[in-house]
This record gives sequence, C-alpha cells and structure tokens, in this order.
Amino acid sequence: MDPEHRAVLRAHRLYLSGQLLVSDSIVPFLYQEEILTEAQMEDILSQPTDSRRTLKLLDLLPSRGPRAFPVFLRALEDFSWVREKLLLELQTETGKSPGARSTDKYQLPASVLQKVPSDRDLSRLASRLGPEWEAVVMDLGLTAEDVFRCRSDHALSTQAAVLSALILWKRREGRRATVQRLLQSLDAAEIHPSVLEDALK
Repeated sequence: MDPEHRAVLRAHRLYLSGQLLVSDSIVPFLYQEEILTEAQMEDILSQPTDSRRTLKLLDLLPSRGPRAFPVFLRALEDFSWVREKLLLELQTETGKSPGARSTDKYQLPASVLQKVPSDRDLSRLASRLGPEWEAVVMDLGLTAEDVFRCRSDHALSTQAAVLSALILWKRREGRRATVQRLLQSLDAAEIHPSVLEDALK
C-alpha cells in the first residue's frame, strides 16, 4: 500500500470505525477480490462490535499489497460519503487526483507517455512480467473475473494470459489506455518502469 494511502487510513481510523458496517458488504467484497484471506475475514467477523470489526480491518489492510486501498474504495459503494471524504483528503494531501503518480522519474518523453501502446508493445511487456502481472492488470481496472477468464483461456501460457488481459484493458479504455497509465500501474505493483521502457524500444 502506498504511504499516502496508509497515512489517510491512519488519520481517519476513529472516523471510519464510527461510520462503517464492514461485515455486510465490505469484508465479503475484499475477500472476493482476494485482498483478505479466509482466515483474516473470519478474524474480522469474530470481533464483538462493528467498531472493533472496522478497526481490525484497518489493522490488516496496509499489509495487503498495492491493490488494497483502491479495492477498499470500491467496497465503499454503500458508504459514498466516506469514500468521498477519503478521496478529498488524498487530493488535499497530494495535490493531485487519487491514483495519479508522478511521471518525473520516467525516462520517456511526454509524447510517448500519452500514446496508446501497440499490441506488439503489449506483447513485449507481457513477456517481461512475472507473477505480479495480476496486480498490474487489476490496478488498470480489470476485475478478478476478467483475470480468471484470461488465465483459463490461456492455461498453458502465462505470457498469452497476460497479453490477453492487457489487450482487454486497451479495448475497454480506448484512447485512455496510455503508456503513462501502464507505468502508473507498474509503479503500484512495485515494478521498475524500465520493464515497460525496454518493451517500447
């Protein structure tokens, strides 16, 4: 989880514990999206009060990887006022929209960052990604069901499954499926930008 996301959860810990009812929809959704394990879900639900359940969830979330915060925000569908408060806090803290990350460290010109990668570019990237590819494509917006389908359709080739997922993202996002967006998701999965930079050569 990004440091700014962790800081926002910590700063609003008491507020969240007083606002959220996590057992009905939030915890099951986080389990469905593979943010929480079954044991962690049971640990949360075993707490005696709603407030204690929320606090237990907030204890666990920061250690659940780069997808934990964006998926948590998606889980707040029934608590839109809470989600808006967290998003506003992030914008205030960082001066940019949630999920946006600085591109200053990327060794690519702005013209390349804004272009839509070709299928060949995506194929070369797919060959360079390891097991963290699922975190990358889910940060891009694919669902757990999308990832499962790509894996099932290409059970004999991980590279083909990754490429299928990346092309699905590109088809859905159209002109918004830019190199810069890819770099942001690689960054979220703690993958060095040179992996994509090499694929674009």
